[in-house]
Amino acid sequence: MLIQLTVGKVDAGVAVLLTEDKRLIEFPSILLPSSITSGSIVDIAVSQNYDAERKSQAAFADLQSRILNTYGIHSPSPPTIRLRGATQTSLVLEWDPIQLATSNLKSLSLYRNGSKAGSIPRPKEMLSTKISGLAVDTEYSFHLVLRTTGGTYSSPVLTCRTHKMTDLSGITVTPGLLPEQLRASLEIAVERIGGRIADSVRIDTTHFVCTEGRGKDWERAVEMNIPVVRPEWVEGCEREGRIVGVRGYYLDANPKQRHVGQNPSLSGTTAASLNVAVSAKDSQAYLPERRVPHPSDPRSPDRENHTSGEGDGPGPEVPPSPPPKNEKSRNSASAEEEATSVSPAADSAGEGEEREEVSDEESNDAPPAQDTSSPWNQARRSEASMKAKVENAEDGEDEDAGQSEMENVPL
Repeated sequence: MLIQLTVGKVDAGVAVLLTEDKRLIEFPSILLPSSITSGSIVDIAVSQNYDAERKSQAAFADLQSRILNTYGIHSPSPPTIRLRGATQTSLVLEWDPIQLATSNLKSLSLYRNGSKAGSIPRPKEMLSTKISGLAVDTEYSFHLVLRTTGGTYSSPVLTCRTHKMTDLSGITVTPGLLPEQLRASLEIAVERIGGRIADSVRIDTTHFVCTEGRGKDWERAVEMNIPVVRPEWVEGCEREGRIVGVRGYYLDANPKQRHVGQNPSLSGTTAASLNVAVSAKDSQAYLPERRVPHPSDPRSPDRENHTSGEGDGPGPEVPPSPPPKNEKSRNSASAEEEATSVSPAADSAGEGEEREEVSDEESNDAPPAQDTSSPWNQARRSEASMKAKVENAEDGEDEDAGQSEMENVPL
């Protein structure tokens, strides 16, 4: 195509060309011949270059494909969260490594019950977290929110619940320095309560059990603020059927501070045996005591009517006279003994007279006769005699006080 144009004005960089219909066209002056001036007429031929167009289109399509494959196919993935371990007051959550594709990470946040609980530090390296200070036997919901330059992505909501005090399945024990036999018994005890054994200290380790506080695992447990207890703590949990406090089971704790309870399944039997023991003790406490007769006690009237003899029942239980303090009291005691002594014949005569005076009705009401020669009566009389001697020896020091006490004894 050939076009004829008239040069109107030529500047340093741009030349103004006029068409036949008086239209202005700005044209680079560097493309015009150097001899061109105002009023010159130039012919310009214009044609389409198809080969160049095809090459340009192919290059552009290749560029678009590379951009799509690099930035359009792979995109950040939403995080996935799951429960790793639970105790009475804590939960351990974990997730897969985050996939950012070609995007840049902005933040990774954890939400609890719909509210932001905090941001995860070093989210490309940290794959788990522990939430402590929770309520016992309470339900919680958690989810992660990933913010990148390619967009914001949220994980599905995870609903979990803390354990009851009687649920010991969440206990994860890491053994420390222990004798081989004690370590074997510890593993068996942990298995019985439903817990787990971890060979190394991890984020879900709940207790570090050892007998000596040394070693790398012990240092890491102290650094992570994990309770370091003795093996007896596991036995205490098994004995009571619930998780027990660790204060009395530290390595340097006093064993007297341990609260020893019992398993609720055994409480009925123990309580029954305790009640039986208490009842037996109370019944023994209320048994009547055998009373030892005192010399000053008044004698029975029916026994005062009899005198000691060989052929009849026992005579009255007359306590022996106390030893006299001096010669005068000794003489008075001898006189009393002579006055009270009666021969066997006189006793028989006296008893015959008394039997004639006593009617049959009164004799039937009298208590049965007792044998004075029995060992029991002899022991009682001997005991009463010894007791009277001790009491008279402890009474007053002078003669008048001794005699006044003897006169006050009822006959």
